[in-house]
Amino acid sequence: MPQRRAKDSTKSSHNRVAEKPTLETLFKEEESSFLGFAYSFVRQREIAEELIQEVFYRLHQHWPEVDNPRAWAYRALRNLCISWLRKHQRETNLEGEYSQVTDSHALTPDEIINKFEATEMARRFLAELEDKDRELVDLKYLEGLSYTQIAERTGLSVGNVGYRLHHILRGLATSLRSVGVTGSSR
Repeated sequence: MPQRRAKDSTKSSHNRVAEKPTLETLFKEEESSFLGFAYSFVRQREIAEELIQEVFYRLHQHWPEVDNPRAWAYRALRNLCISWLRKHQRETNLEGEYSQVTDSHALTPDEIINKFEATEMARRFLAELEDKDRELVDLKYLEGLSYTQIAERTGLSVGNVGYRLHHILRGLATSLRSVGVTGSSR
């Protein structure tokens, strides 16, 4: 029995490697998402583009050892953005630039970074979802489709769409709580 498990884990490990996209495919699929993510931190398109270039340069250097390049790239991009913010904090008017992120209260730079880190964790967990689950989340929350529209597009029943989204979101919430991300403090 232990030998069978070893073979099974090798097989699933092999499948995971086979599903790894190429660097070019990852860039094409995620370029606009990476740009939006980086821009939400630095608020300067040129800087966001430079940070993305740096991430892909680093990803290329570490490609053989990276199992989940999408999650790796988001984490690296978040870290570069935070480093850039800390380095340029005096130059950036955080209260004015990020006032739309808050209700009506100005956040401190540390609170802003905490919010962005929580957002990045959510993005990381989303990136780690199976493709079919991520597609449902994207259709509902990025494209704003109704359950009926999602059912038509995916071939699932309306009830199944609702059921799966509920369980996907519950799993994401559990994952976020496990790393210390809870509800909004404001």
